Amino acid sequence: MTATANVTMPAGEIPPASPRAAQAGKRRRGRLGDRMLPYLLLLPALAAILVLLAWPLIQVIGISLRKLDIGQLMSGKTVWVGLGNYTNTLADPEFWTITVRTLVFTAALVAATILGGLLLAVLMRHLGPVVRTTLQVTLILAWATPVIATTTVFQWIFDEQYGILNKTLDRLGFSGFIGFSWFSSGASTLTVIGLLIVWQAVPFVTFSLYAGLVGVPQEQYEAAGMDGAGPWQTFRAVTWPSIRAITTMVTFLSVLWDFNAFAQIWAIREGGPDGESTTLAVVLYLKGIAGNHFGAAAAIATLMLILLALITGRYIQLLVRTPEGGLK
Repeated sequence: MTATANVTMPAGEIPPASPRAAQAGKRRRGRLGDRMLPYLLLLPALAAILVLLAWPLIQVIGISLRKLDIGQLMSGKTVWVGLGNYTNTLADPEFWTITVRTLVFTAALVAATILGGLLLAVLMRHLGPVVRTTLQVTLILAWATPVIATTTVFQWIFDEQYGILNKTLDRLGFSGFIGFSWFSSGASTLTVIGLLIVWQAVPFVTFSLYAGLVGVPQEQYEAAGMDGAGPWQTFRAVTWPSIRAITTMVTFLSVLWDFNAFAQIWAIREGGPDGESTTLAVVLYLKGIAGNHFGAAAAIATLMLILLALITGRYIQLLVRTPEGGLK
């Protein structure tokens, strides 16, 4: 028979934990530390985002709720008007005209940029090394040229008296283009500006899509050819699935850039003639910097942000990957 000793613990003392319980506590603390580590590593980037993006956005929204003209800046007074800047902007018929013009202009630019970049990317895949390298260097030069320099060149090309385009068209038999002004109407002015923007945007899209095409194994094209697939069927079955994600990304970026395009529009005709080539980005500049109506300009900027979020919402959803790695 085994005798059991009764050990009496002094009052107020906690019995020591068993080794198994101590190890379980360490594992729990270790798992908690492992779960917290990714968030701790993200803290510096999150802080930078809050400082560089979130705080300026809050400031813009705050300014949009105030009447902030040059008089308030000089006196230092804060005049709150609530949603007055928004109601005044939304009640202006010209704002809606410019908004529709901006949306149509952006859609045309994005479509032309993506289509041109896709065609050039597919073309580069079928060119020889020398011709492909020459084309790539040409695209890089077009991409690297400063905006104002390219704008000046386009103004020379489309000049009504000395432009090389009118002279070339005249020599080709189109004598009606002698002295023709490409900047006499808003539609033709926006067409020239659109060509300028697409000219500088296509290289980025082309190289991005070409990088995706290079990653497609040649064996897939050979298998498609053996199955009797034509060029269009091969593109749909082999090429497009490989570059769909990249196309979504560059489309999203193109929407952001083209919607906020300002330098080319302002440098060509400052939104003219008679404001017919004015977009929301130009209105923002005219209200804020040129007109010193910073509250109204902040309201327009906030409305532009909301509109841009609505336009790109679907693309943002497509860019969020599922756990399996595919696009939603």
